[in-house]
Amino acid sequence: MSYGSPPPSPYSSWPGRLPKPSRRHRPPPPHDPEYLLPWQSSEPSPPPERPSTPAAPVPAPGRHSDLRRLRTAYRLLRRITILTALGYFVVFLLLSGFAKDLMDRPLFGGLNIGLALGLCQLPVTLIALVLYERTARSTVDPLAARLRRTGAAR
Repeated sequence: MSYGSPPPSPYSSWPGRLPKPSRRHRPPPPHDPEYLLPWQSSEPSPPPERPSTPAAPVPAPGRHSDLRRLRTAYRLLRRITILTALGYFVVFLLLSGFAKDLMDRPLFGGLNIGLALGLCQLPVTLIALVLYERTARSTVDPLAARLRRTGAAR
């Protein structure tokens, strides 16, 4: 035995040695019965059906006209409510600060205009909430329901 060569393999004389795969080895065809496993059938499976494409292209959700209308309706609803409730309060504060003579005028009994306008703040806020709810039910909710039914809001 020389030191430069590797020792002989004990399996080199084994009769059932497998041949080395060539570099040009190609896999067997997929439906060759010789290479099929027991649970596979030799008949080729039908090609999968392609999903049918919609007749008209569906626009992107961000550019959909119903979504645009819904956003506009919500925006308008918020602006009207904020201007009603906060606008009244700001007018009341400005009158209290700059028109003290007007606010001190008596109406009847011990009630003056400033106190009456201050007491009207609660009913004005409640009216703004009622109008918000009514307008939302009549304009915004039907648009949102239609979008939910068509699935465009996904």
